[in-house]
Amino acid sequence: MTDEQPPIRITRESLRDGSLIEAARRRVAPGMPVRSDAEIEACLHTMLEDHPSRQDVWLFGYGSLMWNPAMHFAEQRGGRVVGWHRKYCLWLEAGRGSQENPGLMLGLDRGGAAAGALFRVPADQARTELLLPFRRELFTYSYEARWVSVATPDGPVRAVTFVVNRDGPRYVRRLDLERVAQHISTASGALGSCMEYLHRTLESLDALGLSDRMLREVYRICTARAAANQIC
Repeated sequence: MTDEQPPIRITRESLRDGSLIEAARRRVAPGMPVRSDAEIEACLHTMLEDHPSRQDVWLFGYGSLMWNPAMHFAEQRGGRVVGWHRKYCLWLEAGRGSQENPGLMLGLDRGGAAAGALFRVPADQARTELLLPFRRELFTYSYEARWVSVATPDGPVRAVTFVVNRDGPRYVRRLDLERVAQHISTASGALGSCMEYLHRTLESLDALGLSDRMLREVYRICTARAAANQIC
């Protein structure tokens, strides 16, 4: 770990009682803007106000939400969102990185397609359960909530997901995969390492029978670095 404070664990309980977000807010880089609890709840309200109140809500995850959703749900299945692609496009100076060695986080950026996991939340639990991933993903301005269409073997599904905010201070427009792998293979923080995050994301996609060419290539470069006796 690069952070001397106690490790952060993402759990449903810590999201419900607010302790996780308060701990995360204390660790953000100086000057980094953060959303208030009221602003996060307003984001959720806006997303759900045009959704039928008696209809279940689907959430699309493409990173840690796949292997640690930290909320109650009734069903999980794989799917592919079209019009957005998975990309390492957010610098991390906390969580899985440090100011001395920042990590990189995944986001959905415009264009292409991305495979991931869909979670169905019952209608009567939608506001309480979806508030948890909203707190988790929206406490800074790195992501924005958006409705997307996700292709599945059973037909298209309308789902909420979190796309990257291109105007956010942590957004990085373009990095070649060699530089991405350099940070992924070495950065770590209070939540663990970027390499662990990559490995678990690939495992989750494999379990759903899905794949991601970019993630596989980053993993290949990282393992090549390890074979050359570099840290990975």
